[in-house]
Amino acid sequence: MRAFHGQMSDNQPIRRTLAEKQKQLRDLRETLASMKSHTAPALRESVQKRIRQLESEVTAAPALKTADRRNTQTAAPGGADRPRSPRRRPERSL
Repeated sequence: MRAFHGQMSDNQPIRRTLAEKQKQLRDLRETLASMKSHTAPALRESVQKRIRQLESEVTAAPALKTADRRNTQTAAPGGADRPRSPRRRPERSL
């Protein structure tokens, strides 16, 4: 069966927020600390590699955030460039 465009099986990376990355980093550090001495070296190495990747992403995130803030400050004040959401009428109670 073939995947349709945008399906998770399209071999695309999962996008995570900064908070999710920090949680995953904590979890991986706990996993590494709780590994037994007879754990396969390849498994230990792969966890350490992922920890290094996440650390570099988390440290780079504040720099990206400040760049985002600079871009939003140059936009029109009051958010005039974004589309407005439709207003809904309040529902009547019975």
